[in-house]
Amino acid sequence: MVSMDFGSILIMLVVLIVLARAGSRVFDHFGVPGLIGEIVIGIVIANLVIGDWSLLGTLGISTGDDPSQNYEVVEIFAELGVIFLLFSVGLETKVKDLISVGKAAMLVAVLGVIIPFIAGFALIQVYDGNIHHAMFMGSAMVATSVGITARVIKDMRLMNSRESRIIIGAAVIDDILGMIVLAIVVGMTVSGEMSVSNIFVITAEAVLFVIAILAVALVAVPRIYGYFERRNRERFDRTGESHSGVNKLILAIAVCLGLSWFADMIGLAAIIGAFLGGMLLAEYAWEWKLEEKIEAITTLFISFFFLNVGMQVNLETLTSVPVIALAAAIILLAVISKYLGCSWGAKIGDRSLSKDSRSIIGFGMIPRGEVGIIVASIGLASGAMSSELYAVVVLMAVATTIIAPPLFARAFRKKYPTEYKLTQDDLV
Repeated sequence: MVSMDFGSILIMLVVLIVLARAGSRVFDHFGVPGLIGEIVIGIVIANLVIGDWSLLGTLGISTGDDPSQNYEVVEIFAELGVIFLLFSVGLETKVKDLISVGKAAMLVAVLGVIIPFIAGFALIQVYDGNIHHAMFMGSAMVATSVGITARVIKDMRLMNSRESRIIIGAAVIDDILGMIVLAIVVGMTVSGEMSVSNIFVITAEAVLFVIAILAVALVAVPRIYGYFERRNRERFDRTGESHSGVNKLILAIAVCLGLSWFADMIGLAAIIGAFLGGMLLAEYAWEWKLEEKIEAITTLFISFFFLNVGMQVNLETLTSVPVIALAAAIILLAVISKYLGCSWGAKIGDRSLSKDSRSIIGFGMIPRGEVGIIVASIGLASGAMSSELYAVVVLMAVATTIIAPPLFARAFRKKYPTEYKLTQDDLV
């Protein structure tokens, strides 16, 4: 048994988390999402080499085919980070709200998935002809970061606008569709088959898993909740004492990790199970104060995920002209395909929406953020995405995250100049 240098691991964790939080604070200060700062710090850590000295070596981190124990710890923390991140997103996604969204939100989500997927898939097929590369690029193009768009809307205090409701509803559906697409892509990569029957089986597994969780959330969870509430009231009536029962945080963590394991066991991505686990408890998340409790856990671990994302980027892979040209093409295609798909979906779904409203919806769905990076990470880990394409996807996710918020805010100001002026006055 190889002994573990625990002291080395502890000091590495301290340095990494301090650097990550510092990077996040600096970027936040300039109005750029903090996760971008953490990714940049990861890139710096991996690529800072002066002569024979490297920052990775100083931290005792070595990646590649023979990773060090220190790096294995970072990888575990990163995996837990992304699982808890998707679980926390699920906690904010109530099943009833998902079902009640209108025709416009559904069509925005569907066309916002189909058009970017086809665009990304087709470009990579032309670029290198590798079907697995093309599938993962299409999946990364599908993603929409709900958190980034929601943050912009909240900052502008326009959460109750019609466009905002459509965007949030569509982004939630987009997450579900994107995860089903990811499940299909991961399943086909693992099996190595592209047959119609294999696609059908993987799709059926993903759809049945989602439907089963939705059914449990709508039918079983309220009954279980009601049962324990009745028992608690009866106990209070008999003894005058209230009993809180099961520790809700422990229950939530067990559901998160348990469904993540189950999703992984049946060949789906673990993050799908984590997301659905959050949805399972979303109805009671506020009452049980789960969001703020899970947020603390997520904040700790997710920094390691974004650091690890950056640490996978080898800047030397971006020195060739073809790769730089590909990155520029992917970023441009990511912006245009998402904007067109979502704005067309809004137009078809609700003819009364003005051109300005459709622009708001189109721009609001552009950020790929952490979701696109998660897809790229899964592709790299499975060997279905090359390091060059991984770096391109990370750049695309970062670029759309930076580009979209100013365009989105500008479109909102054009449609709601009076309301925006009032919110700016309130903020002063």
